[in-house]
Amino acid sequence: MDLKQMRQFLAVAEELNFSRAAQRLHMAQPPLTRQIHALEDELGVALFVRTARGAELTDAGRALLAEVPNILALSRRAAEQAQLAGMGLIGRLDVGIFSAGVLQAIPQLLASFHAARPQIKIGLHNLSKAQQIEALRQRRITVGFNRLVPEEEDIAVETVLQEPFLVALNERHPLCRKDVVALSDLDGEPMILYPNAPIHGLAQEVAAAFADEGLDLVAEQEVEDVVTCIALVASGFGASITTGSAANLRLPGVVYRPLRSRRLKHIELSCLYRRHDTSPILQSFLEVVRASRAVPR
Repeated sequence: MDLKQMRQFLAVAEELNFSRAAQRLHMAQPPLTRQIHALEDELGVALFVRTARGAELTDAGRALLAEVPNILALSRRAAEQAQLAGMGLIGRLDVGIFSAGVLQAIPQLLASFHAARPQIKIGLHNLSKAQQIEALRQRRITVGFNRLVPEEEDIAVETVLQEPFLVALNERHPLCRKDVVALSDLDGEPMILYPNAPIHGLAQEVAAAFADEGLDLVAEQEVEDVVTCIALVASGFGASITTGSAANLRLPGVVYRPLRSRRLKHIELSCLYRRHDTSPILQSFLEVVRASRAVPR
């Protein structure tokens, strides 16, 4: 029994008259009668009894009538859901994030996307850069956010924003008296580096900047994330070169100063995704990212 037969049965069951049902379906009565007989033959039961006034439902017909409207409603809903998904209006967006990225830009982007596409469920996954790339390839996430993303043939990378570098200092540090801290001011100072990951990242950029200027980098601590890093700064373990968004971590005892450096001018926050992914949800999200990039900051 297909959906066409269900609609024909429903029309006859509601009209209890083959002629009126045929008019409602915009078809001739003889073909409708043949279709109902074919349905009865398929089911092996009589659905209607002919009367002088038209037709009456049998017990089998009444049992079928109890189910058919629900089935037709479900089929309409399935079609509607498929159309909405095809337009990127419903579904799920799985996003790879990292600790420093959730301090400002990423939540704002996700909030804008949620406002535009409230029926799309957003799943967040805290992953390192290497884990995000692998998760994209395994289709466990749709898009990721990170910095200093390496070039990969199958991964597309778009800039979300550029952030300035800052120096995080304990409030008792003598360099707090300066309005701007030069990289040379940190020569031989105890430094806290992050993230301590094998793939190239902020820690390696800081080390390269010290080497370029012939400065002594004293790595007092190497930690995994910005929160741990700034907490150690607050405890007086050392200073740290971090990004503008880290200033949203207003831990007691920590002050931030702009950094002056030949190499460390700004750092990009990027989104990454599968290069040939044509998902409507991804395209909708990228529209939000690109629109935010066009807004002056």
